[in-house]
Amino acid sequence: MLKESMTKFFQWILNFSLIVLGIVLAIFMVREIWIILQYSIEPTLDVRNILQDILMFFLFFAFLSTIVTYFKENYHFPIRYLLYIGITATIRFIIVNRDNPTGNLILSIVILVLMISYSLKIRSPRK
Repeated sequence: MLKESMTKFFQWILNFSLIVLGIVLAIFMVREIWIILQYSIEPTLDVRNILQDILMFFLFFAFLSTIVTYFKENYHFPIRYLLYIGITATIRFIIVNRDNPTGNLILSIVILVLMISYSLKIRSPRK
């Protein structure tokens, strides 16, 4: 009885926290759209900042879609979505911080490891 009520309580806290996080992410996503629209109104030659803002938008979008998927999948985070976010975030970091070739090589290896993990996840049979 106590175990079930504690589990429900913590599940409620988790769901509430994810809803609040989803609202905050949606606000940041709208802010990134506004910044991107400002770039189109006032053209700038700083392509690096434009790419950074576009990639930030997609990161917010990925996290928000992961939260939506959590509720659709009966309170479960599929690992493939977390791998997608990891790959996207690493690519974003490489694009934004392109001044360090050795670090970018290491990050490319990280992307390779994440993609191998994803392919192993796809090929493993479901239980």
